[in-house]
Amino acid sequence: MSQNVTAGQVQTDSLDVALIQTELIWQDAAANRELLQPLLWQASGADLIILPETFNSGFSMQSRQIAETMQGPTLQWLQQQAQQLGAVICGSMAVSTDAGIFNRLLWVQPEGKIAYYDKRHLFRMAGEDQHYKQGQRRVIVEFKGFRLLLQVCYDLRFPVFSRNQNDYDAVIYVANWPAARSRIWSTLLQARAIENQAFVLGCNRVGQDANGHAYSGDSVILNYLGEPLAELAPGEAGVLRCRLDLLALQQFRRQFPAGLDADTFILTAE
Repeated sequence: MSQNVTAGQVQTDSLDVALIQTELIWQDAAANRELLQPLLWQASGADLIILPETFNSGFSMQSRQIAETMQGPTLQWLQQQAQQLGAVICGSMAVSTDAGIFNRLLWVQPEGKIAYYDKRHLFRMAGEDQHYKQGQRRVIVEFKGFRLLLQVCYDLRFPVFSRNQNDYDAVIYVANWPAARSRIWSTLLQARAIENQAFVLGCNRVGQDANGHAYSGDSVILNYLGEPLAELAPGEAGVLRCRLDLLALQQFRRQFPAGLDADTFILTAE
């Protein structure tokens, strides 16, 4: 069920990451691309730039209306931006395939290569499970010496799926997580960092969607102790930046090897 993808970058001991916390324009991909353009350039110089869940549409259940193919204009735009910025760009959107429509987290490299993770846990309370297909693979990408687990929003509530089996150093959560449950978002992000001894990159949106749901953002970069390395004020749009130190993480794991006492298990697609 797990898949590792190598990004083909030279190994380093640090990773400069940027999270974009922004409002989203409802079901208008072209307008969202225009909105994100200057924010991407604010993140210039980062190795990895992360966008919120469904960054080109908002969290809409009109999946047939908003979905694009892997050859569509938004993915082509992402490839162009990644090439111009010399950075990996990561964010989710509705993608139509022969197998159905997925909430797909894209990992777009500067040279044009693409990896992706299809959201496993679909948010039934909004009917996402009725409008999108469930992903079956747990995906880890390797980039500049870091191993990064890709996750989307509701996945955050399911710790078994994100349990570190000594196979990743950081986990990315992109989200449209409403302000009404912001304390849960922040608490679970900290829990995932602590229990997995890994950096956590939580990128959420702000503003209000067409369904009347408000979003406070609360995007944050956490270290392996659950401590914030960088964060934005609730409701504030902007770019959050931080450099991750792989050697510090590895040293901490050697000094406090809690993973050696973890229970073994096998993830299945059931």
